[in-house]
Amino acid sequence: MRIKICVIYNYAQHYRLAIFQLLNKELGCDFYFGDKMKDVRKLDYKLLPGFKKELKNVKVFSNAYWQKGAVSLFFSNYKTYLVLGEYYCLSTWVLLILTKFSSKKIYLWSHGWYGNENRLKRIIKKFFFNLSDHVFLYGNYARDLMINEGFSSEKLDVIYNSLYYSHQIEIRDQLKNTDIYSNYFHNEDPVIIFIGRLTIEKKLSQLLLAQDVLAKNHIPVNLVFVGTGTEEADLRMQAETSGNLNCWFYGPCYDERKIGELIYNATVCVSPGNVGLTAMHAMVFGTPVITHDDFTTQMPEFEAIIPGKTGGYFIKDNIGDMVSKIGEWISPAVDRESVRKLCYGVIDEKYNPAFQVSVFKKVIVKDNL
Repeated sequence: MRIKICVIYNYAQHYRLAIFQLLNKELGCDFYFGDKMKDVRKLDYKLLPGFKKELKNVKVFSNAYWQKGAVSLFFSNYKTYLVLGEYYCLSTWVLLILTKFSSKKIYLWSHGWYGNENRLKRIIKKFFFNLSDHVFLYGNYARDLMINEGFSSEKLDVIYNSLYYSHQIEIRDQLKNTDIYSNYFHNEDPVIIFIGRLTIEKKLSQLLLAQDVLAKNHIPVNLVFVGTGTEEADLRMQAETSGNLNCWFYGPCYDERKIGELIYNATVCVSPGNVGLTAMHAMVFGTPVITHDDFTTQMPEFEAIIPGKTGGYFIKDNIGDMVSKIGEWISPAVDRESVRKLCYGVIDEKYNPAFQVSVFKKVIVKDNL
């Protein structure tokens, strides 16, 4: 059964192209996106069949915003809506309330619960999510928290997250060990990589500190930053001040073939702050991931990390424990090829568009029979 679905999203993130394309192919969707979101690159609308219109995100106060044009879509011919579940998007509240007075259905696609919500935020989020017909979540951690908050398990499904999976596995099948790092650093030391935006939330200065500690303990490592962001200048200054010659600021890169080579040939990926999509990008190309253990401040992709198999967790903000965990993963005793296969397996099983769409179809098609 093919249903015309109205998808309303905060912004057209370039890394969501694959899931949006497959949603359109399998379910039939019209897409409406907000017009801005910090420094995230926008996808090319020409690549997305079903794209209809860009909505204007209008800031109201603090994080609250209104998507101009979203509410008018309720008065169109759509019967089914898939909307990003941000409770601080005020127009989404209006859509949710309007559907309660109609036969139309609205599904939320959301992080859901983090576990650090205060009493007021818990009350607001309970009202918000209970207004929807169903909630699609990025992880089991959020689902379990919401069930503990009184939500029905039948109303919650986990879809995980994804990047451009089909393209990535084509590249992955051709990857091999290269001399990209030995040529740059002129050594054979282990390589720690971080890929993503260089922002304060990622706490990347801690990674430079950890590299210094390892060096003082006669364990030299090379450090690579793939990406750019507001913290790049400060990180460069920190590296220069400490006399760090084994740090490569590779810069932003959107070429998956180059990214694949960089990640595949690295020893371990470390994200001192929240890990997010960095975990998926690293694992799809076979590199384990280390991040902190405070799940209330993590992004849902932390669940892809299986301690001792696909990475590990260190005590949040504890440089010594981070160093210890890095030491475990750069050890010559680690069977790098076995770890690669374990990382591949996690992504291949759950963190891909095909899995996501299978869950969307199971719920939405059943509800519209």
